[in-house]
Formats: sequence, structure tokens, C-alpha cells
Amino acid sequence: MFQNLTRIAAGIGIAACTLLPATDASAQSKLKEVLNRGKLIVGTGSTNPPWHFRDEKNQLVGFDIEIAKIIAQGLFDDPNKVEFVNQASDARIPNIVTGKVDISCQFVTVTAARAQQVAFTVPYYREGVSLMMVAGGPYADYAALKAAGSKVTVSVLQNVFAEKMVKDALPEAKVDQFDSVDLMYQALNSGRAQAAATDSSSLRYYMKQNAGRYVDSGYSWNPQTYACIVRQGDQDWLNFVNVALRESMTGTTFPLYKAAFERWFGETPPEPKIGFPQEFR
Repeated sequence: MFQNLTRIAAGIGIAACTLLPATDASAQSKLKEVLNRGKLIVGTGSTNPPWHFRDEKNQLVGFDIEIAKIIAQGLFDDPNKVEFVNQASDARIPNIVTGKVDISCQFVTVTAARAQQVAFTVPYYREGVSLMMVAGGPYADYAALKAAGSKVTVSVLQNVFAEKMVKDALPEAKVDQFDSVDLMYQALNSGRAQAAATDSSSLRYYMKQNAGRYVDSGYSWNPQTYACIVRQGDQDWLNFVNVALRESMTGTTFPLYKAAFERWFGETPPEPKIGFPQEFR
């Protein structure tokens, strides 16, 4: 009986050893797959400046595109070894889960619910809502808007949270909702609205593209974090992407992140401080 048990145990051991290579995480890592392929496949959009859109030469450009190129630079020492897959917003998570793309960089807002389906990288931008005004308008800044109370009309993109979102910043203001961003800005330009509640990134972009035409009220609220997403269960791949993004914001490749930030938002991000890593303060 003892001999039989020994044979059974030995058999189990052999079977376990046989299975080990198939479950070896390093052998299955997306990092090795991407390196062997020689290019990074990135899911993103093409219709949302300043994040991802096509320029006059039909080239895909934007801050998300620059973030993807920073990752490719870390992989291949070549920012152009990227294949972009154009996807709708509702395809961002499915395309990761099914393996259609290696990573999605498409202004994905970090939420606990989404973190149950995909793995988030370190954040690369903190979005918010800001109030854009026409330069030389009747109100100088946020304090003046708030003091004017119900005399102020704010244009905003239509959604179920729009009214509450504006009221959180300007409780007495009138809220005028529009079904497109263009109409929202037209209301501001025509004087129908005295401020437009828009993404802080969009405000920076439009101020840069239209120098002297618009001003920032000086108040932002409703923060949300943007990060790229990868498939769950591959720590090597997630670690690599995190290192590439983190060092672009705090270390050796900061010039790449800085140039992208200045290009699309018209602002210079704070320089990393030498000494104790400020991200751990």
C-alpha cells in the first residue's frame, strides 16, 4: 500500500511539474509578447481634442497619443512603434478583456467599479470641470460670477448630472444645456451664456488655440483621475507600464511628458524636485 501511495504521489508530482510551464507568469507576460512582436497595440479614440483626434494631415494626435508613444519609447527606444486601434468609448474595457489591444489610453476615468474588470495604471492626468469665459466679458472671475447669482447663465453639455454639477459651483446660476460641445461654446461666444462649464483640459486647450479670446474663471471642481488600462492578472506588464509613465512624470523621461503637456494644455507641469521623491510625501 505504501508503495502504491508513493507511486501516486510521484505521479502527482510529475503532473504538477508538467503543468508548471503553462502557468508560469513570466512565460505568458504581455511584456514579452509585445517585445517579441516589435510594436505596441493601443486602443484609443479619434474625435476628442486635446486627447485623441485627427489633425489637418489626418494624423492621429493628442495627449493620449503622446502617452502611448512614451510607453513605446520605453519598450523599443522608438516612440513610433505603435499601432493605434480606433475604438468607441464603450469598447475600451471589452477590447482589453478580449485581448484585442495591449493597452487602452483613452481618457479612462478611474472608478472602483471599473477596477473590478481591468487593471488601472498609475494616473497621468487629473481632470476636472472649469468655467471658461470670454475675455473682456461682464465678469472678471469666479468670485464675480458667484456674486452675480441668478444673473449668470452657464452653458454645459447635456447629461443627467449637468444641472447639479453646475449648481455645485454656482448655486444660483441658470443652467443652459446643449447636446453638442459646439453649441455650448456658441452660447458663450454669442453672450447667451456668461460662462461655459467644460473639462479643465478642454479649457486649457481652447485657450491655447485661441490666444486672448477666452479666460479661466480661476475655479475648478469635480475631480476625476485619468489612467490607462490593461488586462488583469499580468503584474509584469502592469509594472512596466507604471514605470514608463511614472518616470515620464517624475524622472528620466520627464522632458517627453513636459513637451506633451505644454503642447496640448499650454501649461508647464511642475518640475520633479531633486531629493526625496515627492510622490511619497
